[in-house]
Amino acid sequence: MEVLLRILATLLTYLGLLVDTILGFMRPRQAPNYPPIKDPVLLKSVIELVLDLKRDLLTSEQLVKAYIARVREVNPSLNAVIEERFEAALQEARHADELIANAKNEYDRVALFTRYSLLGIPFTVKESCGLKGLSFSVGSVVRKGMKAPRDGDVVALVRAAGGIPLLVSANPEFCMSFETNTVLNGRCLNPYDLARTTGGSSGGEAALNGCGASTFGIASDISGSIRLPAMFCGVYGHKPTGGLTSVHGHFPYSTIDENFPNLLQIGPITRFARDMPLLLEIMAGDNKHKLNFAEPVALKEIKIHYAYGFSGTNSLTHPSVHPEIQLAVARAVKCFEKAGLTTKNLDMSFLDNSMEVALVGLLDLKGLPSIVTQQAHRAPKMKLLWIELFNSIIGHSLFTKEAIFIELMQRLNGFMSADHMEQYREEARSIKTYLTELLGDRGVLLLPTFHDTALNFHTSLFNITGIDNLLIFNVLGFPATQVAMGFTQRGMPIGIQVVAAPYQDKLCLQIAAELEGAFRGWAPPVRHQLT
Repeated sequence: MEVLLRILATLLTYLGLLVDTILGFMRPRQAPNYPPIKDPVLLKSVIELVLDLKRDLLTSEQLVKAYIARVREVNPSLNAVIEERFEAALQEARHADELIANAKNEYDRVALFTRYSLLGIPFTVKESCGLKGLSFSVGSVVRKGMKAPRDGDVVALVRAAGGIPLLVSANPEFCMSFETNTVLNGRCLNPYDLARTTGGSSGGEAALNGCGASTFGIASDISGSIRLPAMFCGVYGHKPTGGLTSVHGHFPYSTIDENFPNLLQIGPITRFARDMPLLLEIMAGDNKHKLNFAEPVALKEIKIHYAYGFSGTNSLTHPSVHPEIQLAVARAVKCFEKAGLTTKNLDMSFLDNSMEVALVGLLDLKGLPSIVTQQAHRAPKMKLLWIELFNSIIGHSLFTKEAIFIELMQRLNGFMSADHMEQYREEARSIKTYLTELLGDRGVLLLPTFHDTALNFHTSLFNITGIDNLLIFNVLGFPATQVAMGFTQRGMPIGIQVVAAPYQDKLCLQIAAELEGAFRGWAPPVRHQLT
């Protein structure tokens, strides 16, 4: 345990508690001002929509038009869209309808949708994941006007399955923040409370899904960037096993760090847990056989391990978990106990150095570009970084303070010595071995996704000590799923995280689907008014 780092963490934790408490009283919830959902097609899962298309109950053009209309209704309030391709999407939808119409009999329809399992389904893409011809600035003023030269690998796989991309959505500068707020594009607002953040870095995707403006989104996760915004916006998000999905075409990207594709993963954000197996299998590409979906696991064979947060001295330097989030964990455990599953409260002392282990895993990344110089091989001088941090705090910088802060932490090695960092790398390997053996191929771990509900803007650095509960599983390479678990009394979404051993993603998704059935999952921010 690093004394200086923990002192800083403790100061931030209790300062964050004070700031969050004060702002909680001063800033009441700002209710959504966009219209409710009126078209029932927007309330259907991807699986249901595919069946409707296959049975001629719906056309792709009708579906795409419905989602375009919904995006136009909500985006003036949320500021989640960076750039759209609506006309091109409508053309692709008409082409999909022609293919379906030409498949006259049931055999031809089955063959068509076997080959193109998402034929005619619109979806949205996080800007950093790369959609050819659309914005690729990734929140950076310096990159303004840049366009993606090609589709990212996962985007290409989804398009090859027949999916139709509608737009690219907002993310923080270089994805280096867990609130989506940039100098270039401004704030992306939470669909449940317009005074709060969507989280990050996949904030735009979470916002669009949360208000029913996307069937699903392609997002990326390097330190909770799928799971945190998914929780803040009341939806589901899955970070796959490290190395399962390709990260080629993503920005930022490292060409020299062999561990980068394990730490960063691309996965789905969706309103419906039951859609995730289909989406993940497509996104996995040539690695889909590693998911082993063909061999389902009986629910009663799964053992549930759970915890409400960190224990011992580690809990003193981390924010306390919101009581209603702890209750969500307890409710999930009770649900599985009633179903006859074995449950066990896990002693979290093996993660006493979670902060150091997680931070070292992130700081070890090499070959990522600086937000100041825009180059990986030319780091800015430390004096310039400090000046830019000060300027960003007072609103006079091209760069965001969160991104500058993270770059500074990397240059300072997180206030750790080289010898100590090697010890934490070894500890990460030991933790991975321990958890892999503990969970095996029939175990999952239930944890809070984050310690609090959606944060106020400009408070993410005060709450940064809560991130290692997410980042640790990127470092270890374990799959993890954010599960929507209802709302606080204040009306804000809460969720829990389901973790499994490497390549046991199917257990995460199975548990998520069970909890969706038991606790109803996603609910729209504005009660829908169907026509």
